[in-house]
Amino acid sequence: MKLLVSPINLEEAKTAYNGGADIIDVKNPKEGSLGANFPWVIRSVKEAMGKTPVSATIGDMNYKPGTASLAALGAAVSGADYVKVGLYDVQTTEQAIDMVEHVVRSVKDYDPSKKVVISGYADYKRINSIPLRELPPICADYGADVVMMDTGIKDGRSTFEFMTNEELSQFVESAHDLGLISAIAGNIKFEDIEAINQIGPDVIGIRGCVCGGDRNSTIQQKLVEELRSMMV
Repeated sequence: MKLLVSPINLEEAKTAYNGGADIIDVKNPKEGSLGANFPWVIRSVKEAMGKTPVSATIGDMNYKPGTASLAALGAAVSGADYVKVGLYDVQTTEQAIDMVEHVVRSVKDYDPSKKVVISGYADYKRINSIPLRELPPICADYGADVVMMDTGIKDGRSTFEFMTNEELSQFVESAHDLGLISAIAGNIKFEDIEAINQIGPDVIGIRGCVCGGDRNSTIQQKLVEELRSMMV
């Protein structure tokens, strides 16, 4: 299981790397759950990280496949190895297919080796977005590499407050059955790690818990190290 940590700048990226993060995920919490950062920040982090994979979020996107595709290309050109989009206000299967198909084409036409991450939301019911169970088949059919879940509203409630352990396990199993990489994020706390280890996603994504509980604070290396040591 790999640890993805989400810094907002180069200094935090170095802290996450030194703490043992496997993937450095550049984002901007001021713009939402998967808020996009600037191209030059992505580029500076990629240049500093060497062979360590860098992910970049492009936003909590509503149904705008053209906008999402252009943003995805920008992240890829800026150096991101993983390009992540959240289907925040995407409400139907048809809309999700349109988004995934065109984001994947935008990234893969530029560089087939780059990976596309499609994120849904554990709290999809309260943000009126597509149910998570629908995403793995769409991702597999239209060429995405990773299917992820996060929380859309960052009010301190975790993925575990919206999904049962059984539902989380089913999500991971569905992804694996379809040949996808599975990822779980969404206000994951230290006390959730034992359950995460049992559920067995390929990647867990965190920020708040390694900032001392406040995602708007600063990543602390000792907390990254502690969390990394708890993972199987």
